[in-house]
Amino acid sequence: MATEANTEEGSALVFHPLDQFIVKPLFTNDGVVHWYTPTNVTLWMALAVLGIVALFVIGTRGRAIVPTRVQSVAEVMYGFVYKMIEDVTGHDGVKYFPYIMTLFLFILFGNFLGLLPKSFTTTSHIAVTAVLGFGVFIVVTAIGFFKHGMHFLGLFWMSDAPLILRPIIAIIEVISYFVRPVSHSIRLAGNIMAGHAVIKVFAGFAAIAAISPVSVAAITAIYGLEVLVAFIQAYVFTILTCVYLKDALHPGH
Repeated sequence: MATEANTEEGSALVFHPLDQFIVKPLFTNDGVVHWYTPTNVTLWMALAVLGIVALFVIGTRGRAIVPTRVQSVAEVMYGFVYKMIEDVTGHDGVKYFPYIMTLFLFILFGNFLGLLPKSFTTTSHIAVTAVLGFGVFIVVTAIGFFKHGMHFLGLFWMSDAPLILRPIIAIIEVISYFVRPVSHSIRLAGNIMAGHAVIKVFAGFAAIAAISPVSVAAITAIYGLEVLVAFIQAYVFTILTCVYLKDALHPGH
């Protein structure tokens, strides 16, 4: 999360809370970004991957019976996600644990790295979260058709409803299904972006001596809230993925 100092122009305090979300090339200053250009997004996504590798590969390489602190953290995360998948989807969903675990860890590390000073929050960009959200949508839909064929469409047909209402409910269910990836991705990006923008706004007011103590206190409180939000949003994205997977595995339930 960028924390550049704000400036005063004349008597007006000027700050730009959304500047921290600008995608910038790493090795040039022209601001031009092509599809192959390494950017700050590339850097912080790579750091998230390296953090995951450091925790789960390097941190657990000893496989000690009495685990170290790092190994304990890795084991807690592993057990937490495994139990979530098993509780929501049933035992059939456990085979998809590697995919869901990867999603959870990438979002979690991206969120927490974004709380570091001068960092960039990759999960605040809809381009990143849309890839994750639509990826889940495509994977889950493919699993549903692969396992059940055309019977997967029974997910949209409420046989328990009155016959006259079934076509209307089916239309609503289809619309709701195709809105899933949009809401899935916007929820994550919107919540992360909003919190960081609010912190930057209060940081701008910290330049005014009269309200600086209040601003600092507000920043501290919001930052603490953002630490909680960083975990909750990773959890929400993951558990919704499990719910969607359950629909694909058991469309009749």
